[in-house]
Amino acid sequence: MAFLDTPYKRKSAVLTSVIAVLILILLFIVGLTYFDPPKEYGIAVNFGTTDYGSGNQQPTEALKPASQSEPEPVPKNTPFEEIKEELVEEEVDSESAPEESSEEVMTQVNEEAIAIKKREEAKRKAEAEARAEEKRIAEEKRKAEAERQAELERQRIAEQQRIEKQRAEEAAKRKNLDALMGGFSDTDGKAEGGEGNDNQAGDKGKETGDPNAGGYYGVGGDGSGGNYRLGNRKALNKPKPEYDCNEEGRVVVSISVDQSGRVISADPGIKGTTNSAQCLLNRAKEAALKTKFNADSKAPAKQIGAIIYNFSLSE
Repeated sequence: MAFLDTPYKRKSAVLTSVIAVLILILLFIVGLTYFDPPKEYGIAVNFGTTDYGSGNQQPTEALKPASQSEPEPVPKNTPFEEIKEELVEEEVDSESAPEESSEEVMTQVNEEAIAIKKREEAKRKAEAEARAEEKRIAEEKRKAEAERQAELERQRIAEQQRIEKQRAEEAAKRKNLDALMGGFSDTDGKAEGGEGNDNQAGDKGKETGDPNAGGYYGVGGDGSGGNYRLGNRKALNKPKPEYDCNEEGRVVVSISVDQSGRVISADPGIKGTTNSAQCLLNRAKEAALKTKFNADSKAPAKQIGAIIYNFSLSE
């Protein structure tokens, strides 16, 4: 066996077995002695046949019965009514006992009813508090939503006002630019003055014509590849732009002219341009810078005008 694999373990097992056998033998010899039957313990009691007695002679047998004596008379001062009253009182007490028990049952029922009522009241109170809390939360949500809608409305109004203000500023800028350019761009019919060879007030010519041209009849156009607008000043030199682009459309060039009639700056591609191809813009700018207007000592040092070039692939 694995636990007796050495001589020391085997010797220890033998010694342990011998000691256990010796202990068992000692227990059977020494430690298990007892009385059979066991000793009795207590106090000795005198022999007798009654619970009372007198004298010094101890009989060894039961005593003879004593002579019967007459029963003691009932005292005259103890009426039977008192005994009857006691019996009646006992009966009354016995009859009142169920009433007390019924009262106890009614009390318990009342206590249970009170406890049930209190629980119902507590439940109703909790439900009322829950409903009030739900109502409060709903009211807060409604107020928050109303505030959010009001804020969105304020933002919408502010954005609309900003757009209207921006549009008004752009309209004012266009109006000022139109005034500087001598009435270029859309007109509202409020211009003053006029031009023509008749005796009637008005601006004789065609809407498609050139304001600097001298003729008043025909189908309109500028007759020179450009439409020159600089108030009452006329273009003396009108070079046509070189056309080497595979594009067509209208290019409007904003120009600045000094008193001598020289174009000192040109900005192509302003409002009215229908094609903003870089090739067309470059050619229009080159032609505008070569344009020459009549001198005018009463004109501003830098008068703003415009030249319109129409590029067409069919030409």
